Amino acid sequence: MSDNPARIWVVDDDRSVRFVLATALREAGYDVDGFESAHDALDALDERAAPDLLFTDVRMPGQDGLALLDRIKARLPRLPVIVMSAYTDVASTAGAFRGGAHEFLSKPFDLDDAVALAASTLGAVEQAQAPAREGAATQSDALIGDAPAMRTLFRAIGRLAQAPLSVLITGETGTGKELVARALHRESPRARKPFVALNTAAIPAELLESELFGHEAGAFTGATRRHVGRFEQADGGTLFLDEIGDMPLPLQTRLLRVLAEGEFFRVGGRELIRVDVRVIAATHQDLEGLVADGRFRADLLHRLDVVRLRLPPLRERREDIPRLAERFLAAAAIKFEAPAKRLSQPALDRLLAYDWPGNVRQLENLCWRLAALAPADTVTRADMDDALDTASAPVRNASVSAEDDWESRLAAWAREQLALGNDGLHAQARERFEHALFEAALEHTGGRRSEAAARLGLGRNTLTRKLGSGRKRP
Repeated sequence: MSDNPARIWVVDDDRSVRFVLATALREAGYDVDGFESAHDALDALDERAAPDLLFTDVRMPGQDGLALLDRIKARLPRLPVIVMSAYTDVASTAGAFRGGAHEFLSKPFDLDDAVALAASTLGAVEQAQAPAREGAATQSDALIGDAPAMRTLFRAIGRLAQAPLSVLITGETGTGKELVARALHRESPRARKPFVALNTAAIPAELLESELFGHEAGAFTGATRRHVGRFEQADGGTLFLDEIGDMPLPLQTRLLRVLAEGEFFRVGGRELIRVDVRVIAATHQDLEGLVADGRFRADLLHRLDVVRLRLPPLRERREDIPRLAERFLAAAAIKFEAPAKRLSQPALDRLLAYDWPGNVRQLENLCWRLAALAPADTVTRADMDDALDTASAPVRNASVSAEDDWESRLAAWAREQLALGNDGLHAQARERFEHALFEAALEHTGGRRSEAAARLGLGRNTLTRKLGSGRKRP
């Protein structure tokens, strides 16, 4: 990869959206230009080098985003375009994908998700343009960790990479499920063939079938040319289906047939297409619960779940946080052509005390913010507080406020678990209650255990013992 930052254009008539998205992308290390109209973007295309990625809104005065997409694709067919809209109607989404959009981003969106989408899009383009890699993972692809759960995961990847088995990867959002899938592909005999990723939750249900299996010209209104689906693109290689739990039931039936027989028809087609594809699926959902609710086929789950790999959340592998942060800060330094930032001990203590609802992805984005905004080479506790406040804002907005009745929520959780037939609720609730108290107290005191214990009315040894026993869980 070149040391020059990727160029991204943001086209949106809403100045506030344009500003915040461009700012987030710049903080992530990209070279960003903003335009308030399709006309301005097309004029710029005549005067300067084309971008590596373009975000565009759909509904804008003058030429709308779909017209811009058509004009861009006519001139630069390989330029990835991410279409944004607050209107996820069939006309907008169908027009976007039929016009060649890479992804459809629904407004309002989380900025971290938008930055992650830009990174994955640019990474996919770079991989498609580059020759097959001979050896180890790149810096961005590398899975790192010394926690026992991660060492177990690495051993499993090493064993499974050579086996032609379907794998189901489970874990919370942001834990790095696609990195595991890429590692399985990279270490397998299929490494020289394509790795194709698709987030099934990001594609409207009415378009997902065409995205997976392709369509013939004339298959439906607006299908003016043949479209090769992801299964064909991945022939001989690996297809990664993220958020598989969101796949509509009718499409689950088609997927099951392809997994069983290795063949399918394009939408509107009569030619039987045969492929050799290893499918790796991932989800953050409880698929067994979805099966019980009738929302996921049990036979498809059995077909996908030949081997299951669980990615632990970052809060269960806190010992890996310093090494991860160092890696992310070093990557940002290379991008910014500047010395790598170092974390002061108080700043590191703050990282270790934080609960990381967004997991490794949130930590990575935080490190990019620090690399861009921290004024000195050493990151202070104040720098970290400011960056965490910014990073946590979307999570706090989406969650229930602390002033709500937590006892009612606890009772609702208990009723749900009892209805599911689960046992041992008292121990589970007590463990989660203590964990929440301890993390809040440590965050408040900046990781100082003696002060946290005093604020909670506990002895320091008691707090240390409980924290130690809690972190030994897999």
